[in-house]
Amino acid sequence: MPALANSTFGAIVLVHGGFVDGSGWEDVYRILKKDGYRVSIVQNPTTSLADDVAATKRVIAEQNGPVILVGHSYGGAVITEAGNDPSVAGLVYIAAFAPGRGESVATLIKNPPPGAPVPPILPPQEGFLMLDRAQFAKSFAADVTPEKAEFMANSQVPWGVAALNGEITQPAWESKPSWYLVATDDRMIPPPAQHSMSKRAGSSVVEVKGSHAVYVSQPEAVADLIKKAAKSLSMK
Repeated sequence: MPALANSTFGAIVLVHGGFVDGSGWEDVYRILKKDGYRVSIVQNPTTSLADDVAATKRVIAEQNGPVILVGHSYGGAVITEAGNDPSVAGLVYIAAFAPGRGESVATLIKNPPPGAPVPPILPPQEGFLMLDRAQFAKSFAADVTPEKAEFMANSQVPWGVAALNGEITQPAWESKPSWYLVATDDRMIPPPAQHSMSKRAGSSVVEVKGSHAVYVSQPEAVADLIKKAAKSLSMK
């Protein structure tokens, strides 16, 4: 496994999830850049898992040296598959799906536990999903400023049903170290599900009081976990 030469060496690649684009990483990006890290952001088409993995691998290929992949929400599925790239040293999941072999986001959300919040996903239109704009803030971004939550709701990126159904061939967390940030106020992916996935993956876990959009509302906490992963890998 490639190792980072020091705490500020190596590349961080940020991968967004469904319904949003890479711009939500801006504050995390700025914090990491200020601390000397090289950071790139993937703009997933969110059309299919294969397309999104390919987009992520193109960004990985642009880096010099080892890479830490960071995925939010559905982006966790993307890094679980793309993380098998030999340049990837570790994985960081931010309130994210961490599927196992043969699993997809669709299978992971198929049987929610009783009482779990139900994401306000509208019926598919031409093979793509959207969240109900009126319920977006409450479900996805409850601790984001109302103005920003409204903007996020109205600038949604349609999420392909094919991406939701994309199955993992080999989960990278089986062979590479991982870290996981559990958002304790998440109403999209229930915190117990986050704990279950992170435990199965053997991830180092931190909890942060935040919504599903914790990477927007709590960028310092998210950046701190990424830096923790980088420092841990630099000592190997």
